[in-house]
Amino acid sequence: MFCPPTGGLQGDCIPMSVELIDRTGSLTRIGDQPLQRQLSAAAVWYATSAIAASLAYYHWCYEGWLQTIIFAGAITAALICALTFLSRRILFSITLIALLVASIVIASDIKQHYIEMVLHAYDVVFYLTSWSTVVYLWTDHRSMLLALLAMISIALVSGLLLWRLDSSRVPRRFSGGLFVLCVALSVGASYAKGERRNTQFYWDHLYVSSFYSSWSETLETLWKGQLFDALKSQPMPPFKIPTCALQQKPPHIILIHQESVFPPSYFSEINYDHRLDPFFKSFDGRLHKLRVETYGGASWLTEFSVLAGVSSYSFGGMRTFVQSLMQGKIHDAVPQVLARCGYHNSVFYPVPKAFVSNDRFYATVGMPEIFDYRAQGAKRFDERDRFYYANALNDIERHVAVSNSPLFTFVITSATHLPYDKTYEPNVHVSGGGPGTDPEMNEYLRRLALAHMDYDEFRTSLSKRFPNERFLIVQYGDHQPIATRMLLGFDESSFAEDIKLTPESRGLLTYYSVDGVNYRPPSLPEVDVVDVPYLGTIMLQAARLPLPDSYQERLRLLGLCDGRYFTCKKSQEILAFHRRLMDSGLIDAR
Repeated sequence: MFCPPTGGLQGDCIPMSVELIDRTGSLTRIGDQPLQRQLSAAAVWYATSAIAASLAYYHWCYEGWLQTIIFAGAITAALICALTFLSRRILFSITLIALLVASIVIASDIKQHYIEMVLHAYDVVFYLTSWSTVVYLWTDHRSMLLALLAMISIALVSGLLLWRLDSSRVPRRFSGGLFVLCVALSVGASYAKGERRNTQFYWDHLYVSSFYSSWSETLETLWKGQLFDALKSQPMPPFKIPTCALQQKPPHIILIHQESVFPPSYFSEINYDHRLDPFFKSFDGRLHKLRVETYGGASWLTEFSVLAGVSSYSFGGMRTFVQSLMQGKIHDAVPQVLARCGYHNSVFYPVPKAFVSNDRFYATVGMPEIFDYRAQGAKRFDERDRFYYANALNDIERHVAVSNSPLFTFVITSATHLPYDKTYEPNVHVSGGGPGTDPEMNEYLRRLALAHMDYDEFRTSLSKRFPNERFLIVQYGDHQPIATRMLLGFDESSFAEDIKLTPESRGLLTYYSVDGVNYRPPSLPEVDVVDVPYLGTIMLQAARLPLPDSYQERLRLLGLCDGRYFTCKKSQEILAFHRRLMDSGLIDAR
């Protein structure tokens, strides 16, 4: 109660609270309300310094090399400055941003544990806009979802508490100036670190910098309103998904992903044994060129385009994650078409099946039976090609003994993969390069000779073990090896992900070949170079299977664009095709 100093009746006293500032700057409220204290200025800055030191320690120890550390640290500092500018409370701001960083780290670690990929900004958009996904998380990963909700609750409670306890009032001109400085520093560090590596979101950790860097492509995707390029509308009717009516049993199909394989004849500078040349030729005796969309690594990009029948380039900055992003969103992939024609589909994979989320992608596009390195009994990730071929042959034998249905077998090889600084199978004598050949190229050519040898043995075994079965064999090189980088004008110290090539570069040329055992395929397209998204269509046509409407359209585009896809001069035709795929429900690109 407060009574005027001149006195007065008891009834003249009115309830009131008085605010006093003590010597430390803490606020005390007296009167009818209970006492409520704020932290002293010293306590606020001690706590702020401790949190800042913890953030600096994390960024320095876990965010990679110097440019990436500066990039992530500057953005974290900019977020703190921005929140301080709005609230003027430094402890409140740094605590909330520290909790945000902790949430990113925890969510990234959990996600990488389950699907071999760290947190991406698009995940935030995807989960917030997909109720079915939230239901899935609640059903299958309830503890993880509860942990996330707990983190949000901690942040809310901490924010409310610190809003009252934080006695600091930082001048806005100071926090605003620091914000501008931190943003400038992050931009400079972003340019200094260059484009991120294809593998960054898969096993390089860098949880915070990866999450921050992914916002630019996420915002671009949100601006487009869809995950990949397409017209806003198109006049054609939706594609149909027909049942596959066959007059006779089609051939078994074997698709071989030849790791890092390309014809050395593409470079006149390479001195090699020309007995390798038949390895790359099709049944018609010709070499057929394939244009892929990656160099030296990121094989999954080529796999995606082969199986899905669209270009990874069409996903813009999100293309590195196409197999993760498009799980369950493609409904007319090549294996799905084959499954509708009665094929039994399987994959022989040389590494753990969860690598870059491939197992989930394979399963959702129609290949749930995955024999990874463990299932095949491999002792290493780079067994000789004959090891995977032998496992495939045994699986074919088991199948034909009990079933009359055709087989689609996807075999991925590994022996020709980098590094090339050690001799592979040193006890086997095969030709390498001629005199003066670079040591890496020499080793690569040795491995290529081994691949040729193993493939010839595989083809012979098919003929001998299954004389009454017909086989279509399609091979393709997924990308060129890093051993060609100097031939492309790059320094020998360059890593694959440091090498940026235009779609016209000869560094993106590999090959595809079509062959038959007890089966002669039809003629192949008369174009000089085929872009990789068309390869699945060529394979279906080579098996003489009835092409669904969407694949008939791909065949038309192949001729119209002279084998080009993403760089087709009539790009509106490609974009209209994409929209039609989306309108037909064959691709969900949101």
